[in-house]
Amino acid sequence: QVQLVESGGGLVQAGGSLRLSCAASRRTTSNNGMGWFRRTPGKEREFVAGISWNSGSTSYADSVKGRFTISRDNAKSTLYLQMNDLKPEDTAVYFCAAALGAMAGVSSSGYRYWGQGTQVTVSS
Repeated sequence: QVQLVESGGGLVQAGGSLRLSCAASRRTTSNNGMGWFRRTPGKEREFVAGISWNSGSTSYADSVKGRFTISRDNAKSTLYLQMNDLKPEDTAVYFCAAALGAMAGVSSSGYRYWGQGTQVTVSS
C-alpha cells in the first residue's frame, strides 16, 4: 500500500503563487507516473498535470499551461506542483495520485493511489 500526503495548500490572492508537495510513503512510486488533479464542489475531479516516472514527459490541462509546473524528486519520493499567477477559478481541492504505469494520463481511472487532498483558495 502506498500512502500519498499533500501539503502546501492555503489561501492566496489572485496573481500569487503556491507550491504543493506530495510525499509518498514508499519509493516504489519512482517507477510510476504521477499526477495532480483538482475538484470543486459540484464538479468532477479534473486533470491538472502529469509527469512520467523519469520526468521525461509532462502534460498539462489547457487551463493551467504556462502557469503551473509539475516536477518530482524520486530520491525524496516527492511530487511537486508550482502554481503561479493563480486565479480565483483555480480554487479547488488538489489531489496527487500515482499512476498504474510509468506514464501519467489525463484520466483518473489510470491512477491507483490517491492522497487526501489539500485545499487551495484564491481570492479575487
